[in-house]
Amino acid sequence: MNNPDHYKLMSEYNQWMNQALYLVCEAIPDDKRKQDLGAFFKSIHSTLNHILWADEIWLGRFAGTIPDLPSLGKDLHSDFNELKSARSQTDTKIDQWLNGLDTEWLAGDFSFISVSDHKTRSGPGWVFVSHMFNHQTHHRGQITTLISQLGIEPPVTDIPWMPGLIKVS
Repeated sequence: MNNPDHYKLMSEYNQWMNQALYLVCEAIPDDKRKQDLGAFFKSIHSTLNHILWADEIWLGRFAGTIPDLPSLGKDLHSDFNELKSARSQTDTKIDQWLNGLDTEWLAGDFSFISVSDHKTRSGPGWVFVSHMFNHQTHHRGQITTLISQLGIEPPVTDIPWMPGLIKVS
């Protein structure tokens, strides 16, 4: 997928979903947000942290500089408002990075060293940008399940429901 417009759509979706999800999560008491509900990253709060952590890692890789972050599975922010603010800032950074993205970079070779197994992975850039957005969606899906388990209605997650994207009659 060498079309930068596709990734701009994914970034808009990412921002829309994060805003909707954080709005719902903001109403959940802190102890419930941080409760171990049996998910891979245990809680809603830690899963939100993980998505942010991974986005920061990917943006760093794409820019050629790895940020100084805690190890995989450690929360970046224990305070929800700080986490929410950092999420918004990272969404803006993703958008800014995409403004310079072109088909040449997407088709070109890209390599990185994995933080989980320390092996070098190489392939076309588009594969890794696609993975960044797919990873977000995967874990937001886990969060919507956890929210449902608390008896709370999760936000609509479907791209065609994103405001202003398509005509609805």
